[in-house]
Amino acid sequence: MPIPHGMRRVNRVALNKITRQVAPWLPGLGVLIHRGRRSDKQYRTPINVFPRPDGRYILALTYGADTDWVKNVIAADGCELHTRGTHVELTAPRLIHDETRREIGVFARTILGLLHVYDFLELSAVPHA
Repeated sequence: MPIPHGMRRVNRVALNKITRQVAPWLPGLGVLIHRGRRSDKQYRTPINVFPRPDGRYILALTYGADTDWVKNVIAADGCELHTRGTHVELTAPRLIHDETRREIGVFARTILGLLHVYDFLELSAVPHA
């Protein structure tokens, strides 16, 4: 597991409140908007995001694939993303295990490698008419 489970609570209670404010504007970050599977409550989760030229978005699963937000996105077959000042609707989530982290840039690849992050969620942007 990349980041210990104990850090989840610390991030949820403190760090995420701050990160949610700046993540929609900073490179490599975004805020994922998704609904709870059982509660139907809307959640806003700051994430590491890597847009690809072909319209795909790669999300780093820094806590692994067994998190509520990942399960919510997969169950709903998509979510919304605010990144770099834009709003994107995403669909077709697919879990990826990639120890080479080849889909992301060298700097992020190195940092995520040090954190032992090998799991990602790939989604595609919904084309607008």
